[in-house]
Amino acid sequence: MQRDLLIDISRLIWRTWTGRLPTGIDRVCLAYVEQFAHRAQAVIQRGNLRQILTPALSDAIFRLIREGGPQFRTRAPRLAMRAVVAQRGGQLGLDRLYLNVGHTGLDATGLVAWTQRAQVRPVYLIHDLIPLTHPEFCRVGEDLRHHRRMANALASATGIVGNSQATLDDFAAFAAAEGKPCPPMLAALLGGHPLPADAPPITLDRPYFVTLGTIEGRKNHVLLLQLWRRLISHNPAACPKLIIIGQRGWEAQTALAMLDRLPLLKGHVEVIEDCGDTALAGYLRGARALLMPSFAEGYGLPVVEALGVGTPVVASDLPVFRELAGDLPIYCDPLDGATWLAAIAHHLQPGDIRAEQLARVAGYVMPSWEAHFAAVEPWLASL
Repeated sequence: MQRDLLIDISRLIWRTWTGRLPTGIDRVCLAYVEQFAHRAQAVIQRGNLRQILTPALSDAIFRLIREGGPQFRTRAPRLAMRAVVAQRGGQLGLDRLYLNVGHTGLDATGLVAWTQRAQVRPVYLIHDLIPLTHPEFCRVGEDLRHHRRMANALASATGIVGNSQATLDDFAAFAAAEGKPCPPMLAALLGGHPLPADAPPITLDRPYFVTLGTIEGRKNHVLLLQLWRRLISHNPAACPKLIIIGQRGWEAQTALAMLDRLPLLKGHVEVIEDCGDTALAGYLRGARALLMPSFAEGYGLPVVEALGVGTPVVASDLPVFRELAGDLPIYCDPLDGATWLAAIAHHLQPGDIRAEQLARVAGYVMPSWEAHFAAVEPWLASL
């Protein structure tokens, strides 16, 4: 029986090969493999070369990706050689849906032509348009690359899945600016990543707050560091600790310079670059609140993870955060330091505001992959 779907796994192959911890987008790709592998063939790409693997080779590479570990590096090259031999004549998509849920190769100049030549009907999952809406927070040239991604998606998509309505609104605005119609679109919140339920709260020598995410400009770590500088100067003995969980990223020179060269922060601010799920759950459960002063977000998984373990959230007033969390967080302007200081103060001491937020958070239900695919599968069938 012919498989009725095609799934691009190029990103997963590269990430598994390098042994890196999965990012949020990687988890989305893995979820789609788990959901659809039994009825799909794999697509792999390198540069402008794309191949649709046979069902047998697809099953083998799906299995390797799920297992992960060091065996991937020894077995994957053999599978790749088998794929080259098996695909010499090429395979056609035969009008099947082609799922690309990781932005993989969307900026390639030959993408649109391949979708036509291979007879596939692409469905893309769009994660964000931040390089276009906030280019100042991205690497130089990323805005041009992302413009090509979104333009290719507009030119070839049979359908677009958005990780939120906020993302689809940005995509629709892009299409309008390009003078192009939008294909059929569906907003489907991504499944949360449940953290270990048995991880106990981590306690430190004083109350602490957590901020979670790569140290990059749009995450606005500078605001928090400036606030902690003020708290330390005012009363170092009463200053809570700030735990920054995230790797060093880009366009964050000021924040990194403060962390590396400001002695005042030593002992009051700690950076944890590599944090497994058990430790993350412990830090979030023990924190007074998660602080997310971002200027822009494509989704906001840290907010979902914090609320999922019952931790209050103080966040920038962004549409995607409100879509994910409703009225559960305390929302602040990402430039209004005084409002952030007041919110931090509310969570340092018992009081009505903290008690009310804790009561609201207790009823939070994390978005699930079951709900995501319950929306996506019938929509795919309708295409």
